Amino acid sequence: MTDEKMPFTEHLTDLRKRIIVSLAALLIGFIACFSYSEEIFEVLILPLKSEMSFSMHSPFVSLIPSKIKNPSLVFLAPAEAFWMHMKVSFVAGLVLSLPIILHQFWKFISPGLLLKEKKYIGPFVVSASLLFLAGALFCFLLVLPFAMGFLLTYKTGSMTPMLSVGNYVDFCLKFILAFGAVFELPIIIVLLTRMGIVTPKTLAKNRKYAILIAFIIAAILTPTPDAFNQTLMAVPMIVLYEVGILVSRLFVRKKTEDAQRQG
Repeated sequence: MTDEKMPFTEHLTDLRKRIIVSLAALLIGFIACFSYSEEIFEVLILPLKSEMSFSMHSPFVSLIPSKIKNPSLVFLAPAEAFWMHMKVSFVAGLVLSLPIILHQFWKFISPGLLLKEKKYIGPFVVSASLLFLAGALFCFLLVLPFAMGFLLTYKTGSMTPMLSVGNYVDFCLKFILAFGAVFELPIIIVLLTRMGIVTPKTLAKNRKYAILIAFIIAAILTPTPDAFNQTLMAVPMIVLYEVGILVSRLFVRKKTEDAQRQG
């Protein structure tokens, strides 16, 4: 920790400043994305109209038409389509402004960091933003197409789906945000390690509990009851947990070496 301590009132003032800057960035991102909400929506409905096909020869991954019958969307209330555009623009604006929001978060906690730790602001913002995008893309490209294919074709031979645009958008955005948040796990583990709340040794020792918790969380968050889609979420969580342990060990080792040199 730094020797200078901010008074509580200054912490509140700084927090208000960081929140205002973050909200301003989010508002600008929302306005920018609202102008392209139709194009963003067209991208968002791709999991409904197509699915990924994997093969052992080139091209190894390709998009094929979905098996879903009549994959069209309807709106059931006068304002439903309008609110759909608002939600899509808000989430897209959030993703767009995420680096600024993360930067403000780091600036808020920086008074409690060592001077040499403050230089990690760039790696933190970049890695956290990229991890969130990786989680969102993983969900969009893999989880959602499988989920839609399962939910809308499982024992629905005598039925035709009629999806509300509001319900579909809510369904997709919730899981895209959930996967984006889950992929931040290595960052969270590193921060907890730096704060001394956990140690890499403790994390490794409790690995079996982490695996169990990963599958429990996946069972709760994934949109389908089948084990395949739950595994699609649980396995990345386990991998990210191991990545978090590895990175934490590197930070702890560097901290120990620095302490030995200073001693």
